[in-house]
Amino acid sequence: MKLFLTSSIGGSYKENGRRIPCALMNENHFLDHIKKYWTNNSKCLLVSAEPDNQELSNSLKIVFTEAFKLSNLSLSEMDVCDRRNDNEIADSIYDYDVIMLTGGHVPTQNQFLSRMGLKELLKSYKGIIIGISAGSMNCADVVYAQPELDGEAVNLTYEKYLEGLDLTKINILPHFQEIKEQTLDGLRILEDISLPDSKSRPFYALVDGSYIFVENNNSTLYGEAYWIHEGALTKICERDKNIVL
Repeated sequence: MKLFLTSSIGGSYKENGRRIPCALMNENHFLDHIKKYWTNNSKCLLVSAEPDNQELSNSLKIVFTEAFKLSNLSLSEMDVCDRRNDNEIADSIYDYDVIMLTGGHVPTQNQFLSRMGLKELLKSYKGIIIGISAGSMNCADVVYAQPELDGEAVNLTYEKYLEGLDLTKINILPHFQEIKEQTLDGLRILEDISLPDSKSRPFYALVDGSYIFVENNNSTLYGEAYWIHEGALTKICERDKNIVL
């Protein structure tokens, strides 16, 4: 299995409220890296983070199908897995060369992946897995689901730690360039949530364009990233650089 943990992979931009397909990003040679393992006429599966939002699922399929073509990634089929077909897809998961775990609300996607039994199904999977934002976060053995929706940061019953897919021990915090300046429920996300939570479980904060590649239990970080541990924030890698974790 080749696992890419990303904050964002590009593939589209917004114009007048519409999402327009474009090539995948190649910051830190991400697209070049994917192409090393991509097989001709790959069959790809998009696993939804919003399984009840069929309109979003259909839109993602259209956008990424075109984005892969624009990226010169050969594709024979693009399927979407959401609430409509999760049982059917679970029975044919090994037919896919590439599985993409899309971004969205971490706990919502986590519940869906658990319902599918995806953790067990992926234990013998040999293809490419691409996590995007929430999808990357749910790849961990123990998922750190940092509060992100209104009310979650002050909800005493909100569960920050969930059982994940156990594809890696690494926890990531995506879109760090944005969240370090944001607030939620009157709290500063970085100073009042991320840093205190890192005393329980450390994680890597990735800016968009950075990613972690995992193969054979070896993990390499590409691009600008930060190590958040014991309440401290440390920059550990720069753009166009990489380090072995």
